[in-house]
Amino acid sequence: MSSETKPGGWALILGASSGFGGATALELARNGLDVFGVHLDLRQTLPNAEAVKAGIEAAGRRAVFFNMNAADAAKRADAVDAMAQAVAESGSYIRVVLHSLAFGTLLPFVPSTGSGRGAQDPKGALSQRQMEMTLDVMANSLVYWVQDVHARGLLRRGSRIFAMTSSGSTRVIRSYGAVSAAKAALEAHIRQLAFELAPEGIAANAIRAGVTDTPALRKIPEGRALHAKSMTGNPSGRATTPEDIAQAIAALIDPRLAWMTGNVIGVDGGEEITV
Repeated sequence: MSSETKPGGWALILGASSGFGGATALELARNGLDVFGVHLDLRQTLPNAEAVKAGIEAAGRRAVFFNMNAADAAKRADAVDAMAQAVAESGSYIRVVLHSLAFGTLLPFVPSTGSGRGAQDPKGALSQRQMEMTLDVMANSLVYWVQDVHARGLLRRGSRIFAMTSSGSTRVIRSYGAVSAAKAALEAHIRQLAFELAPEGIAANAIRAGVTDTPALRKIPEGRALHAKSMTGNPSGRATTPEDIAQAIAALIDPRLAWMTGNVIGVDGGEEITV
């Protein structure tokens, strides 16, 4: 049996404790995958990660979680070492990588004075450090994680790489500027990874979810209004849920879809086609 059809394997979920990452971790476990979960939670939100881990184990799969800053190179190296050991013990490989990190700064580039004229207070504007942090965590970290697991031989023919993007990669929301730039960069990274890994039979695609009620959306000042608009304007009659995305990813790892790579795949009930 080839690696493209061999059941099981591991999923590496970056952002595994809630939202798209948490739902996908649970869905892939129900579909027979063990899960490496990378998340960053303090005492208040740590129960979310523990609940996801328990759900994976209840499905009869292994759950190895790392509570860490996913953009820290040294901690990433330690985590990949541990993953390599677990993969070797199981005689398997990482079948799915999902990048679903949502940790960025939500500030306008230029603060408004109200009149549009005169001096502006730079304290209300995005800083260089905040811009670079947002792009590093929400876009560039995908490349670094893929580089590391690929270098260790943890990806094989049939592996799939997914990254969560949004319509913000091409649209403007006042507070979303840095995240919008990160999503655009993330889509570019997916195209490049798809191109470079295609000869190895490894596919990479971005998933553009519809507006979804997640902890990340609730942090966006305009988030609740966007979700309310989606609930009434989506032609399918409701807003997207994390479970919609999880089920789509579980379907997209089917070996019959190995030729699908380098895309931005909309999973939104038709939201994107409405005005």
